[in-house]
Amino acid sequence: MSFIQSGHAAPGTHLPSSRKLAEYLGVARMTVTLAYSELVAQGYLETQNRSGYVVATTDIVTNVVAAVEKDRDDDALDWKAFLASSLTERRRIVKPVDWRKLPYPFAYGQMDATLFNYAAWRDCARQAMGRLDFIDMAGDMADLDDPLLVNYIRCRSLPRRGISANPDEILITVGAQNGLWLAIELLTRQPLSAVCENPGYPDTLQALTWCGANVNTVDVDEYGLPPQNIPDGTRAVFITPSHHAPTGVTMPTARKLQLLADAEEKDFVIIEDDYDFEMSFIEPPSPALKSYDRQGRVIYVGSFSKAMFPGLRLGYLVAPREFIAEARELRSMMLRHPPGHLQRTAAYFLAQGHYDLLIRDMRRKLAVRRAAVLDAIANTSLTLAGAAKFGGSSLWIKAPDGINTMVLAEDLLKDGVMIEPGAAFFAGHDGPVNFFRLGYSSIPAHQIEEGINLIARRVEKHMAAHN
Repeated sequence: MSFIQSGHAAPGTHLPSSRKLAEYLGVARMTVTLAYSELVAQGYLETQNRSGYVVATTDIVTNVVAAVEKDRDDDALDWKAFLASSLTERRRIVKPVDWRKLPYPFAYGQMDATLFNYAAWRDCARQAMGRLDFIDMAGDMADLDDPLLVNYIRCRSLPRRGISANPDEILITVGAQNGLWLAIELLTRQPLSAVCENPGYPDTLQALTWCGANVNTVDVDEYGLPPQNIPDGTRAVFITPSHHAPTGVTMPTARKLQLLADAEEKDFVIIEDDYDFEMSFIEPPSPALKSYDRQGRVIYVGSFSKAMFPGLRLGYLVAPREFIAEARELRSMMLRHPPGHLQRTAAYFLAQGHYDLLIRDMRRKLAVRRAAVLDAIANTSLTLAGAAKFGGSSLWIKAPDGINTMVLAEDLLKDGVMIEPGAAFFAGHDGPVNFFRLGYSSIPAHQIEEGINLIARRVEKHMAAHN
């Protein structure tokens, strides 16, 4: 259609027969026939006796081309006057579009395509398209979730974190990001004084700011966020206690209990982002902060995206039923519910054990890669500034003083190396610029040493230029 709309195919141009085009494209002939029929119905094609399909003589194409080529009026609407503020200038982590083509991609949060069982996922998708499943998920589920997926989360995922919950205390979300956003939207309906970690997950801070919260950041130490540094009057604390983003440090049990005690005494709630606990290959992860919660002060955010694949966009909220009821209504107004077929496919993939096998294989691979990264870094001027004790899939690295890792990252792309500069994780624009996150979930183990050596050589060049 676009070929016709662009004017590249003039009226009267003959199209290939359905048989020839089907052979060329490698699709069923019926698929081409149906496509041609639809284009005839829309007025783009017409049939001629013994001549097959030709491009129609119609005003549709002329109007489309004219609309595309039409210049914007000088007095066109100024959208900046209508928008509250700009989100396009926010600080965020940006990966090169073609990062997978790089030989040394130290990307975080991306899947290892060699480990994922595509055949099993296809089988689960087909199963989810069965008659009974299709009837269940094809209709408008309104504000409901797939009961099979909710049951897996309640009976398998949450017990691994020491959490127990009823079905009405669980809400399926479009990834952890959507879960955090729902919590922030609900909490900021009244003036909210909130606390975020520094450094911390940039999208949480920016979402709070966008929604009108008064945000304070608290510097983390080697044990995570210090509860004693939370300002008086705080009403919500956003943390990543099991695997701090981005340093990877784990909050000790004593500090978790102190944080909960302070929450009760000072009357604030805690939003726990537990995004990477499955990647435990050194030691079992400590119980979630939510597992110690007896007053219902912790809103727990979980996700399957990190362990399965980031494009899955399935996560969940766990909180008291009163909060979940409100979050369900808000989600319903925004997007009704996550796609039913996707929920059911994921539920089968999880329940049939494919997910457990994937986690097992990932843990084995990540253990080897982590060891390779640590061995390579030991011979450089780079410093390990943070890592999850239980494993994880990334390391927090400090380059020598004077190194700007944003500039370093740009230069490293010339060597086929990708790193994630750390400046975006710090609040404000005056934070340190010599940190970066090194993910190892997507790079083959045999590529790691050379990739680290390339980073070290670039650092040396930058240091020489700086001095």
